[in-house]
Amino acid sequence: MTIFRTCGVAVLAAALAGGAVSAARAKDVIRHSDPADHFPIATAIEVPPGASTIYLSGLGAPPIDKSADPKTLAAYGDTETQVRGALTRIQGELAKLKLTMGDVVNMHIYMVADPKLGKIDFAGMMKAYTEFYGTPAQPRLPTRAAFEVAHLANPGWLVEIEVVAVRTH
Repeated sequence: MTIFRTCGVAVLAAALAGGAVSAARAKDVIRHSDPADHFPIATAIEVPPGASTIYLSGLGAPPIDKSADPKTLAAYGDTETQVRGALTRIQGELAKLKLTMGDVVNMHIYMVADPKLGKIDFAGMMKAYTEFYGTPAQPRLPTRAAFEVAHLANPGWLVEIEVVAVRTH
């Protein structure tokens, strides 16, 4: 352990002396992406030592039609509407923790086929997703995976999203 710490300190000191890393940047989350690829996700993210990792449970959309059966698609809307609703709920949960969507480093989006389309609505998901990520107001992209699944816990949901966020100290 002492050898590792000594080597780590020596490497960090050498990097700082060479100007390769600034002290402020060492505390930040580093997001990697391909500048030629304009797809709004990070290809990799480095989390600094000492950061707190926050795992948010999967959330679906809130009902948009409270008079509809809460176990039906009519209560929640199409994929685009549900992604927007789920991300808005996630934004609210993060705010309770004094975090923002920019603190999200990883996202999993679980989708079922829209019965009206006979397949997942990836375009609808992306339309809502890009309202939250890759904008001038919020350019910090998470890593992300989108999955088609057979079923979700609520039969009215087309989408459930879980995220991992990081708090730097």
